[in-house]
Amino acid sequence: MDEMNLVELIKDFADESKCRTYLERLRWPDGVQCLECGSAKVYRILKRNQFVCDDCSHQFSVTAKTIFHDTHLPLWNWFLAVYLLCESRKGMSANQMKRMLHVSYKTAWYLCHRIRAAMLEVAPEKLGGTVEIDETYVAGKKRRWRAKGDVSVVIGIRQRNGDLRLIRAEDVKSATVREIINANVGSHVEVIMTDESAIYPYALDKMQKNLHKTINHTREYAHGDVHTNTVESAFSLLKRGIVGTWHKVSAKHLPAYLDEMCFRFNNRKNPFLFRDTMLKLIDSPNLEYKHLTAKVQDAA
Repeated sequence: MDEMNLVELIKDFADESKCRTYLERLRWPDGVQCLECGSAKVYRILKRNQFVCDDCSHQFSVTAKTIFHDTHLPLWNWFLAVYLLCESRKGMSANQMKRMLHVSYKTAWYLCHRIRAAMLEVAPEKLGGTVEIDETYVAGKKRRWRAKGDVSVVIGIRQRNGDLRLIRAEDVKSATVREIINANVGSHVEVIMTDESAIYPYALDKMQKNLHKTINHTREYAHGDVHTNTVESAFSLLKRGIVGTWHKVSAKHLPAYLDEMCFRFNNRKNPFLFRDTMLKLIDSPNLEYKHLTAKVQDAA
């Protein structure tokens, strides 16, 4: 059973061998296969938690060529961290993870970022139906409601009764917003809802303009079903995460936090979220610490 809660997590995985067995089941549901030649003629080396291929003699473990390889953390710590990030509605700070796992802040921060990197949706399906679009501004730090440091633009696109996209934009120029909309909204869109910002008449293409409806927020928040309340509720959740959980988010790492928020939001009704996140971790490339801490121009 892959539907998970905290009690089951502690009961089923507070043991390294149980974690390895679960990873093995996820990685090779039809039986262990050699990572070099793909052969199913594989035998166990029990004392070393490894396998050896009878055809090519290659030796490997269940964590080989995964994000878990050569980790200094017990697999149980990884499992608990994944569960906490999946189930924390407004996210979890590295400081909180540090206290819960009893590790250093550096270890907790790096662990959270590697899990966030695996949550990135690669080439997600474009949104359609009724779509709401809005923009908001995120400050790296606030003091008495005044922004300190860099302020980032975030474009929110949400399909009603569907998925959410949060994209950090370089600016709010029509060409930039148009590129973001076209990358995330498909031709099967039926209605596009925005406020009366001057951006959107220039950011929408000819077909999209014919589907465009606006709401004047100086007079009302909704006119029948014409509103942007659902995308604004996602902004509210994001900002509560920044203010109440992470406290400050750098412009460099903001896209990673946006990806985490979208992944968790879009899977909010998925009873197998823990399992699916673990599968993404198994398939994701390792994110090196030096890349995370590099300067923006070096990391690009």
